[in-house]
Amino acid sequence: MKVKKDNNNNYAIQIELVNLAEPDRLEPAKKTYVVWMETDREVKNIGQINSSTSLLSKRLKAAFETVSPVKPTKIFITAEDDATIQYPGSQVVLSTNRF
Repeated sequence: MKVKKDNNNNYAIQIELVNLAEPDRLEPAKKTYVVWMETDREVKNIGQINSSTSLLSKRLKAAFETVSPVKPTKIFITAEDDATIQYPGSQVVLSTNRF
């Protein structure tokens, strides 16, 4: 996980994942992984994990990149049935410490 301030005063967020199981293999099974950004004011859905082949590659590698005008205080990933949800479910699969 990398969070860097860019030349436009935005925050570039990059995540690389290795050995992440397909979400349908979890218990209970889910359809996708959603990335969340926590700030001082809110928790926001910033996207879904994708890879070049299907959801995850054969090597179980995936990557995620986005830009935010607000600096995150924490980033976490949940397993969900719907990538467009507005509030995270309880199945947190990865989380950072506070920045």
